[in-house]
Amino acid sequence: MTAPAEQADRTLKASHRAMWALGDYPVLAADIIADLGQILVGACAVRPGDRVLDVAAGSGNAAIPAARAGASVVACDLTPELLTAGRQQAGRQGIALEWREADAEALPFGDGEFDVVMSCLGVMFAPHHQVSAGELVRVCRPGGTIGLLSWTPEGFIGQMFAAMKPYAPPPPPGAQPPPLWGREDHVRALLGDRVANLTAQRKTVRVDKFTSPEDFRDYFKARYGPVIAAYRGLAGDPQRTAALDRDLAGLAGRHDSGSAAMIMEWEYLLITASKTLTT
Repeated sequence: MTAPAEQADRTLKASHRAMWALGDYPVLAADIIADLGQILVGACAVRPGDRVLDVAAGSGNAAIPAARAGASVVACDLTPELLTAGRQQAGRQGIALEWREADAEALPFGDGEFDVVMSCLGVMFAPHHQVSAGELVRVCRPGGTIGLLSWTPEGFIGQMFAAMKPYAPPPPPGAQPPPLWGREDHVRALLGDRVANLTAQRKTVRVDKFTSPEDFRDYFKARYGPVIAAYRGLAGDPQRTAALDRDLAGLAGRHDSGSAAMIMEWEYLLITASKTLTT
C-alpha cells in the first residue's frame, strides 16, 4: 500500500474496532444467536486435540464450544472489549482457551498452523474480502477444514444492512459489503482452487425474543454496534432518525411470521471446505 492508503486502512480498522465496542454485542449474541457457534463447530467436526483458530471471534460464540469439545483454541478479534467479555465468559464456565487481538486481514500466525480455521458472523465484516479469505487459507494446514457462517444478503440481517445504507456515509474505496459472504458464488470465488470439497447450506435461526417490531428496533439500537453507529451519524437530524426508526421497525414487521407471538427466521449461509494438499 501507499502511505495514504495505509493511513486510510488504519483509520478504517480503528473505526471498526470502536464500532464493535459500542453497545453490548456479547449479550446480544447470547440472547439471539447462541446456538450458531455450536452449529459451526459441529459442521467443522472439531475433535479433541484439534488446533482451532476462530477468526473475528467476538466474545467466543464459536470458540468456547470448540474448546468445550476438547480442541486447543485461539480466539482472535480486532476489538479488545469483545475479547475481554469472552475471556470472562469462558472463565465462568471453567473453559481454557487463548484470546488474541488480531486483524483478520493480517493474522499473526504461521502458515498451516491450525487444523480448523473458522469464523461465525465475524470475518464477513472485514472490509477487504479477498485479503481476509487468503489469510483464512494461509493459516490452515493442508487438508485442514475452513468453516464459515455468514448472514445472507436476502436474509433479515442482510436486509437490515440494506435498510441502513441510505443513512450511513459511503464506505471507503475498496471496502466490500459484509453480506456478500452469504453468497456461495462469492465465497467460492474468494477461496478458489485453494480449497476442495466445499459444501454450502442455507439455513435459518429462529428468533422469538421480541414482542413487537419496535421492541426489536430498540433492542438493536441499544446493543448492536453497527446500528448504534448509524444512529450516532444522524445525531441532530430528528427527521432522518425518525425515518430510520420506521424503516427498521417496518423490516422486522415484514419478517414476522404472523403468529400470535413475534417470530422471525433469520437466514445464514454455512460453508465448510478442505484446504487442498497442494496449496
